Amino acid sequence: MAEKSSFGGDGAPASHHLAATLAAYEERHLPRGTKGLALAAPMRQSELKMRQWRVLEAETAFPVALLKASALTHNAQWMRGYCKHFNVQIAPHGKTTMSPQLFARQLDGDAWAITLATAAQVLTAYGFGVRRILLANQLVAPAEIRVLARLLRDDPKFELYTVVDSEAGIDRLAAGLDAAGRGRPLPVLIELGLPSGRTGCRSDAEGLTLARKINSMPALMLAGVEGYEGLLVGTKRAEDLSAVDGFLDRLLRFTAELDGQSLFRGPNILVSAGGTAYFDRVAEAMLRFAPLSRPLTPILRSGCYLTHDHGFYRHLLAEMATRQPELFARLPAGGLKPALEVWSMVQSHPEPALAILTMGKRDVSYDIDLPLPIWWHRPGSTRQLQALSAGWKIDKMNDQHAYLRFPAEFEHQVQVGDLIGCGISHPCTTFDKWPLLLEVDDGYRVMGAINTVF
Repeated sequence: MAEKSSFGGDGAPASHHLAATLAAYEERHLPRGTKGLALAAPMRQSELKMRQWRVLEAETAFPVALLKASALTHNAQWMRGYCKHFNVQIAPHGKTTMSPQLFARQLDGDAWAITLATAAQVLTAYGFGVRRILLANQLVAPAEIRVLARLLRDDPKFELYTVVDSEAGIDRLAAGLDAAGRGRPLPVLIELGLPSGRTGCRSDAEGLTLARKINSMPALMLAGVEGYEGLLVGTKRAEDLSAVDGFLDRLLRFTAELDGQSLFRGPNILVSAGGTAYFDRVAEAMLRFAPLSRPLTPILRSGCYLTHDHGFYRHLLAEMATRQPELFARLPAGGLKPALEVWSMVQSHPEPALAILTMGKRDVSYDIDLPLPIWWHRPGSTRQLQALSAGWKIDKMNDQHAYLRFPAEFEHQVQVGDLIGCGISHPCTTFDKWPLLLEVDDGYRVMGAINTVF
């Protein structure tokens, strides 16, 4: 397998290439009305570190999205150790956060690249300073192909990989590259798909035809094979895992077949799969590769490991821990830890055992589970931060309101102005609601800002 190498190729930490972007964000002025902050006047973003506002004393606006610094550090170290154990690379899916600060931490954590889903995201990440990107999706719009082709032509340090699943897609890529003025061949991976799934070749014979067609196109270069097993999450886990393993075996056989016919053209053979749900199965599958004609670069694409969550992915990781107990015991304790929380304030207590919170669908994900109440605190009180039981539940949300139900014995204790900290399920659809999140220490004191660009 390929050795890990410096992302920048110059021996510098990966974030060196994002340094100018990070510095520029710190010099930005946050306007009045910045979500999560109650600013009387514009304020330089770097001042957040000096102000050290206390969230638990209601010194921010509410709702406010928070990232716990200790959990981010822990998760980066945990995943680094996991990938090292299996000798695999990680190219985290950047669509989760679209954040220059978090991209920099992932790249400094030995990420091989950043994975993205759209041309717009590629252009955004390139603007941040990211110089190796895996576009794990079909690139079909002529204007987008041309603009990315110009980046490749004009910047020799920029590496872009994309995927194809049809002859029509290959033709469109080649035509767009030619229209932009052909430079380096664009490395492409053949995408294998699942029946009734989304993109990807449904048969290996179709994929073999594509490989031969790619090699007839001077503008393209066959670099590897890609797939996504994460769609196989249902209610019957044993059946899901069997299907995942079957798909991964197919991925391995297909790669070996292409290699046996000498169809790969890159220096390494890239094989990529592994969303956040089943990256353990993918990592183990990569160990089953028989020797190939050139070095193998196995790539996981988990996007949610850095922030994790309190719901969907937390349950899946707990299952993963039962499948790999010895490995989990050797990695930093606790597995991945939820870093992302959204805090809001009780704005109304209109009925017994019902409080209305100052957050809603515009602030927090609700596509898999509703927010999970985990903390209760009253600003100005000497009472410790109180962990909440399963009896506290958000059962409905409007655009700007959440309906918090709680046990009857708390009816006269919950007050307007109390703070409720919520965990989330599926971080991707929370990040896109916040242009700015606050990084906090374990005492919920603000340490700085995390920006996003969606």
